[in-house]
Amino acid sequence: MTLGTPSQAAHPGRRAAQTALAGLGLLAVVAAATVLRGPLLMSAPTCLAGRPHGCLDTFNGVLFVTLLGAPVALLTAWALSRRRRAAGVSRAWLRSLAEVGMVYGTVPFVWLTTMPGSGAGVVPGRLSLVPLRDLATTGLPGIGGNLLVLAALGFFAPVRFAAVASLPRVLALGAAGSVLIETAQYVLRLDRVSSVDDVLVNATGALLAGLLSRPWWNRPG
Repeated sequence: MTLGTPSQAAHPGRRAAQTALAGLGLLAVVAAATVLRGPLLMSAPTCLAGRPHGCLDTFNGVLFVTLLGAPVALLTAWALSRRRRAAGVSRAWLRSLAEVGMVYGTVPFVWLTTMPGSGAGVVPGRLSLVPLRDLATTGLPGIGGNLLVLAALGFFAPVRFAAVASLPRVLALGAAGSVLIETAQYVLRLDRVSSVDDVLVNATGALLAGLLSRPWWNRPG
């Protein structure tokens, strides 16, 4: 009886890990659609009619478009992985899924956080630099939303890039991304408050998401 080479023996384990990761993403999409079914259905007529106003400038509309396009994102990841497997690239599916996931899971939240308010361009930029002051007046939905802003980046970046595959680096990546968002809000005068608490919560969300994806990290060396 032959046991096969180490790479052959590990192949079923890698395939199971890849399947588990894809299943986790699909479960997250289904869960979001189930929980927000009512608001999504309210936005559906406007979005399906192709009217940006009332769709791409509302939370429910952006979420609806994001969930609607999820199959296309998965198909893109599958196509990328096929090309990589044909070229003999290792971790083809994980690499491709992570690349698409980082972009597709982050762009909608960045869009929402940089959406102009009613006083955009008129009201000067506002800063809140006292840690934890804003959290006292932020409700649970707001905190939950801020945790999700860079969660996809924190989840997928260490899966794709070995250089990011450590908890301190995931936290630093989340903090850097959040600082860029808050800076854009201030510089572009979007009628939003650029808050240090947003940076803290965004970075924490990236870190927590990174912990969830730790079994699939691209380990250095």
